[in-house]
Amino acid sequence: MDIRKIKKLIELVQESDIAELEIKEGEESVRICRHSPVPMQAGAQTYLAPASSVAAAIATPSMNNYSSTSDETDNHKLLSPMVGTAYLTDRNTGKPLCTIGQQVQQGDIVCVIEAMTMMNNIAADKSGIISALLIEDGEQIDFEQAILVIE
Repeated sequence: MDIRKIKKLIELVQESDIAELEIKEGEESVRICRHSPVPMQAGAQTYLAPASSVAAAIATPSMNNYSSTSDETDNHKLLSPMVGTAYLTDRNTGKPLCTIGQQVQQGDIVCVIEAMTMMNNIAADKSGIISALLIEDGEQIDFEQAILVIE
């Protein structure tokens, strides 16, 4: 594989927020991975947002003055680990993957994000009850955009 092609692919990955890219030409292949806190695997992937980045992204004033109510500290936003099209329903059955009021456990699949024709399962990173859906089925979402709220 031509080194110029590889360099161009690296630039594309850096510019696009893609976590991983694999290209095969005949018997040769190249895999470009960004440093990610989530282990990658072939096929459908499940992502858990790292708790430290979630806490930083949704920091509330209560974290600064240490006087908070349970309503402020119990709400947790699940953030998208990638850019793509988010689906809240199972494409095969048409059943919702998550609903408001649903009890979820950490690791339960709550939505699927399609990125570069690859379906990525997004799992709850906290156990609790879904109190709000912040996106619509089939909506384009950005990296670290809030998907839903878990209490």
